[in-house]
Order: sequence, then structure tokens, then C-alpha cells
Amino acid sequence: MTVPAATVPADARVILASHNRGKLHELQRILAAAVPGLAPREIISSAGIELPDVVEDAVTFEGNALLKAHSAAAATGLLAVADDSGLAVDVLGGSPGIFSARWSGRHGDDEANNDLLLAQLSDVPPEHRRARFVCAAALVAPDGSEAVERGEMPGRLLRARRGEGGFGYDPLFLPDGQTRTSAELTAEEKDAISHRGIAFRAISRHVAHLLS
Repeated sequence: MTVPAATVPADARVILASHNRGKLHELQRILAAAVPGLAPREIISSAGIELPDVVEDAVTFEGNALLKAHSAAAATGLLAVADDSGLAVDVLGGSPGIFSARWSGRHGDDEANNDLLLAQLSDVPPEHRRARFVCAAALVAPDGSEAVERGEMPGRLLRARRGEGGFGYDPLFLPDGQTRTSAELTAEEKDAISHRGIAFRAISRHVAHLLS
């Protein structure tokens, strides 16, 4: 399936393949800041563009990110950036992992996902609540060439939510070296240390090279 040209803005140069509004805002902000000469209006999201459905059946963050980016690049003819990210909890053997967004059984239900995780860790002491956020960012060009970068943010999980910002598991996650959760940090503070900030600053070098 190829998206009709009329549905893609004429000045678009990069498409971010994600339907997650919070994630889109983060990725647009990071990519626009990291690639000289790339205006925010030239970075479009997949929201409002009817892209083919992608079955995320890979078993790694990298694999799922590549599936989404390849599909978006083929459909639009643009440079496509996608990510797959999630929370890996040590005592859960790395879970929720690639199932983070649907850990409770309902995709994107942040409250239910957090409630379930808190229940699963209810008897786990602070010293064993280590976790890390992981992001794999993929870039795919219309010719099929690709690049993948990975970022991680280590920390630990609290026993109760703190903060109103961010999304997902941010209110439960205290990054290493911080006294505030991911949901209490400003957007700029979070971008500087986050798994997505690390991965997308790395992938932005590939974007800049292809757009030069």
C-alpha cells in the first residue's frame, strides 16, 4: 500500500511512525533540535496518515522498530524514523520489555499497566527494584537502507506514582542520579538523560547525513 501523495505535506522530509502522542512530542522535539536545518514542520507524524497496519511480531526492540520504519518509508517515500521502547525490570527477568505498552492486556492503558506492575512488585524491597528504560530507534530510507541505535536509562521503581508529566511508567521510575521521577522532570531534563533522547540523538546523525 502506498499513501496518496496528497495526504503527505509537500514540505515533509521525515515521518515519525508512531501513534503515541506523548512519544511523538518527544521524538519531534529531539530530532528537530539535533538535526541542523530540519524545521519542525518538515517532521510529520503518522497521525492522520493512513499507513498500513504493522504486526509487531519481532522479539526485540530493534526488530519491531525496523518493522515500523520499513513500512512507513515504503508507504510514503520519506525517511522514516520509528522506535520501540519499554521498561525492563530486573526481578521480572527483563519484563515487561517489548510488551510494556500492553502489560495489563489493554494496549496503551498507562494506569492499568502501572497498577499491575506495582502489584507484581508489592513485596520487593527497594534494593531489588532495579529497572531500566530501553529504546531502539530505527531509520529507514525509501531505498531500504537502514540504521538502528539503542539507548538505555537505568534507575529503580518506586512504590507509588510521583509526578504528572511524561507518560507510561514515568511516574514510577526514578532515574539514577535523580531525586525526581521521570514524570517530575522537565521535558529538557528528561531528553538529556532518557533512553529515547540517547537513541534519537544517535539516530539523528544518520538523518543529518542522508538529508545533507
